[in-house]
Amino acid sequence: MLSEYFPRGVNPHPLCRLALVLSIVFAAGRAGAAQFDAAGAGSAPDLASMPLEALMQVKVRTATLLSQSVADAPAAVVVLTASDIQAFGWRTLADALASLPGLYTSYDRTYTYLGGRGFQRPGDYNSRFLLLIDGMRLNDAVYDQAPIGDDFPLDMDLVERIEYVPGPGSAVYGSNALFGVINVVTKKGGDIDGAQAAGSIGSFGEKRARASYGWHGENGADLVLSATAYDRSGQDLYYPEFDTPDQNNGVAHHLDYDRAQSLFAKFAYQGFRISAGYGSRTKGVPTAPYQSLFNTPQGTTDTHSFIDVTYSRAVTSGIEIASEVYWERYDYENIGLYGAPAVANVDGDKAIWYGADLHATVTTVPRNKFVVGISTMRDAARDQYNYNADPYQPMLDDRRSSNSVGLYAEDEIQLPWHFTLNAGLRLDHDSNAGTNLSPRLALNYKPTNADTFKLLYGRAYRAPNAYELYYTIPVPGGQLGNTSLKPERISTTEFVYERALGENAHATLSLFHYDAHDLITETPDPSGLFIFDNVAHATANGVELAYEQNIASVARIRASYSWQLARDSATGGVLQNSPRHLGKLNVTVPLFHQAARVGAELRCESARLAEAGAAPGYCLGNLTIGSGRLIPHADVSFSIYNVTDKRYADPAGPNFTQNVIPQQSRTFVLKLVYGF
Repeated sequence: MLSEYFPRGVNPHPLCRLALVLSIVFAAGRAGAAQFDAAGAGSAPDLASMPLEALMQVKVRTATLLSQSVADAPAAVVVLTASDIQAFGWRTLADALASLPGLYTSYDRTYTYLGGRGFQRPGDYNSRFLLLIDGMRLNDAVYDQAPIGDDFPLDMDLVERIEYVPGPGSAVYGSNALFGVINVVTKKGGDIDGAQAAGSIGSFGEKRARASYGWHGENGADLVLSATAYDRSGQDLYYPEFDTPDQNNGVAHHLDYDRAQSLFAKFAYQGFRISAGYGSRTKGVPTAPYQSLFNTPQGTTDTHSFIDVTYSRAVTSGIEIASEVYWERYDYENIGLYGAPAVANVDGDKAIWYGADLHATVTTVPRNKFVVGISTMRDAARDQYNYNADPYQPMLDDRRSSNSVGLYAEDEIQLPWHFTLNAGLRLDHDSNAGTNLSPRLALNYKPTNADTFKLLYGRAYRAPNAYELYYTIPVPGGQLGNTSLKPERISTTEFVYERALGENAHATLSLFHYDAHDLITETPDPSGLFIFDNVAHATANGVELAYEQNIASVARIRASYSWQLARDSATGGVLQNSPRHLGKLNVTVPLFHQAARVGAELRCESARLAEAGAAPGYCLGNLTIGSGRLIPHADVSFSIYNVTDKRYADPAGPNFTQNVIPQQSRTFVLKLVYGF
């Protein structure tokens, strides 16, 4: 039984807390004050309030860099809005992504990992998804990891929308976009419209505070300033694998804490925009991975910093130039105790990278709309270090750098008989990964205003990262670098059918097949150490069904079902951490003549293979109740996560003693957002 893995005791008085919030909502229904949307008040239109027919025409650029409607983009693009984040109480980017068709997450009590279309091997980092903030690459220069948990350096209250483009994206973005591209678009000053303060408290000592300011002036002048602090003391966790008297009977005491701070600033004027961000997160490590000593102080700190500058202008009628220059830094450090006698070991990295992109959008050629561009990136520091602290003993001091440059072109061609052809090609040269060519073709057929058929083909690659290439610590259980690694590659074929059912309902069917080659996998070396090598190949077939509907003022429904079968090409066996079935349901219901709202979420996953055995399937429910009328100029919400207190677990990576990692029990969060 998985229940034996969980800490003893439950949350106190959940029924009392629920009764309290229901009374608040009832009071809100009788309030007469004007509604104030504290998560995004202002002059900007609310995407979630649009009819679905209009929402499908919202312009996105993530798929091709061309401005295209969601319906016309060469992929099954999904857009989540600020209203979705508010309605369902999503605290992290991972919470939001877990609601999308074909995606699922795993959490090892330190980091959150993203799986897509049946692929997310335990122990892998988020290096096969490309994560963007306002179009700027966020994956770091050492691990290529996309931070989607509390290490994501942006408060979710600052997110205007999330654009998810499934499938290979290397034809536009180069390395890492094997399974999809995620673009987080930040709010404008007009969305915040003045000073705003937010605070929340929750289970296990959770506290979060945010102060923001937004301003919008003439000629497109726009300003956003924001600061956030977060702290969570966590809980004592029980792991039977360590249940001995000298290991505190398997209880990790005061090691589940989580602390984070973030800053964000953005200024725009006409075609110019500059943004800067900083996020630092420290997480206690209760699971004793990598043979560290159980129930001893261990913590990991991740710090992201970035500056992004963009400028765009129309040169002539039909020709627009867009440019970007960015600088980013990522620092990681983990401190833990190892061996007997216990020795404090420090493991970390420093990654600094900067780059530029210049592209032109040309619409002067009849029936054509195309983009040509060049991007370049300098990984100025891909440094990794490891040492024993006392007595001091250096174990690793590796300093690297690399360069890459990419040339790309995209063309959208209007063909006769309601056909559109999207063709893209990118040529990348990396000083470590060599030259890679990434094509993409998409044929769209729109026989009626309600029906769209898309036939898609694309190839993508992922260059080996510095950790896989160079991390070497030649001690028992240690690791060898492998400078002979080749890039991973994937080929994907997909068929998409989208059907508008009136102006307030929409359905999507996706059929996909992919072949992934030369997958970089950590394997035992004859020396007894571990080494990354290109030894794995995978293939998958799947179906994704999605449905969305607005029912007048009664409810908004978004549902999806995914069937996916991902196998090891050599053995035919099903991949680890690959659920066969995924089911999602998100429902928002307004109450008391729009005075309050309820957001209910249900996520179901079938069983997943682990290193030994399996993690059983489960269904997880979350509930958020909110009101914008209870307090003038404020929005109050109360969220219950894991409503039924379901005991469930995720497969653990190969460097864990545990076979599965138990997940969070039921928690509560009360939140207030106030606009001045």
